[in-house]
This record gives sequence, structure tokens and C-alpha cells, in this order.
Amino acid sequence: MFNLCWADEGGLPAGDRGAAYGDGLFETISMRGDRGVFLARHLDRMVRDAGRLGIPIAFTDLRKACAAAVSRYADRYANPQADGGWVLKLTLTRGKGGRGYQPGPRSCPNLMVSAGAMPAIPIVTGVAADFSRVPLTVNPLLAGIKSLNRLEQVMAAREIEGDLFEVIMSDSAGNLVEGTRTNLLIKAPEGWVTPPAKSLAVAGILRQWMLERLRARGEMVVERAVSIADVMGSHCLGLYLLNSVIGVVPVRCLAGENLPVDGGLATIFNPLDLLE
Repeated sequence: MFNLCWADEGGLPAGDRGAAYGDGLFETISMRGDRGVFLARHLDRMVRDAGRLGIPIAFTDLRKACAAAVSRYADRYANPQADGGWVLKLTLTRGKGGRGYQPGPRSCPNLMVSAGAMPAIPIVTGVAADFSRVPLTVNPLLAGIKSLNRLEQVMAAREIEGDLFEVIMSDSAGNLVEGTRTNLLIKAPEGWVTPPAKSLAVAGILRQWMLERLRARGEMVVERAVSIADVMGSHCLGLYLLNSVIGVVPVRCLAGENLPVDGGLATIFNPLDLLE
């Protein structure tokens, strides 16, 4: 079980380990009225990754918290111009633990629930992106977990200015890994290419679903290291940014260079077909 905290009622209590040490994880879910896009997948990931951190949580308890959040927030934040869209955020921490890194033996998890308006959806003709100067380090123990430790992404996001929509981060070897809030999918002569999950700070819900769908359609999908040459050369047939809230976003301009844009990939993902 957990302590349920509402962000609009003061949020997490003093001494919470999530605020003190980033000891926790979160999910951001695109909602349409009382249903969520990939809702079960988001909750499954939170349960699974909380288990990797040693934080006990049950799927059924999370579903009850989501139902309470719908009653509290849906009418307040739903946007009629976005098919009733709003955003639900679940932040799970290990709970209160006092001073020091070592967790207490009897800490009870805290689940903070918050909501917000649906962000603007990028135009289908594509966005501008650039390469970040902030390197991304992925600890193998934490790879893929949407943990509260996001300082590298915060520093990289400070580079987003003007008409830039996103910056793409690289690892210590110079391989492209992901954006500050997006996963990467490249259309190449060999098929669809994406960095492997073990190299990612966040293994996105939409990324996994898209790979499953492409493979089910019989298309070649390759998970391998991605270099700058993979996205800047003439053999790059398209670069797409994936985020379960904003969807599939084509990149039309990367570091000042124009890229081909094909809207076909975006038609695979229709959030209204994926409500739960």
C-alpha cells in the first residue's frame, strides 16, 4: 500500500526521499476524459520498475488512484479542442526516510498525483531539432527506468530556444541516445533503426508499442547504436521523435540541415484507438 498525496494539497511531505534524493519514479499519461492512452502499459511499467528499485506497489492500487484522479481532475483540465485531452502524472517515491542515503526499514511509499492541460501537438510537417552539448550517462542498473533522476535532461532542455522543439543527447561514445523527452526512430535503407533499450535513460511506452506494430506489419526493425552519420547523411530517410503524450513527431530540420518528412508513420499511432 502507499500514502496518496495530491499535488494541489501540498504534495509530498517533508523528508520525502523522492524530493531529497530522487528516490522514486514517475509516469505521465495522456488522458481523454476518463480514459488514458496506454494506461495499462504505463501502470505495468511503474509496477515493474518500482520493483527494480525495491519499492512495493500493486497494479490494482494504482488503478484505484487513477480512478480517483479522474473524478478530481478530468472536468477541471479536459480540453474540448483536444478531444477532452489532459495529462495525468503519477510520482511514486520510497517515502519518508530521514537523513542519509540508506532507506529506513519501515518506509511506506508515497504516490503523488497531479494533472495538467494537454500540451500543444506539433505540426505534422515536422519540427526543428539540434544536438545537445550535454552528455547522457546511463547506469546499467537504472537503464530504461523513468526515475526522478533527470538532471541531465534538465540541463539539456535549457538549450531548447527559439523554434527548436527538441535536442538530441549522446552517450560518452558519441552515439545518439534520445531526446530530453523523446525516443528516436530512424528510417534507413536497412529498415527502421532505434538505439537499444539497454542504452536508454527512458525506454518509452510509445517506442515499444511502435516497434511491436512495425514488426507485426512485417517491416524490418533494428536496435543498434546510432551515430550522427545515421541521421545527417543522404541515406537518412526520416527521423522521428516518440513520446506517448505528444505522439510521433517528424524532424524536418536537424542542426540546420533539412531532412525528408514522411507522414506515414504518424498515421500508425492514433491515440483515440488506444484508450483504456
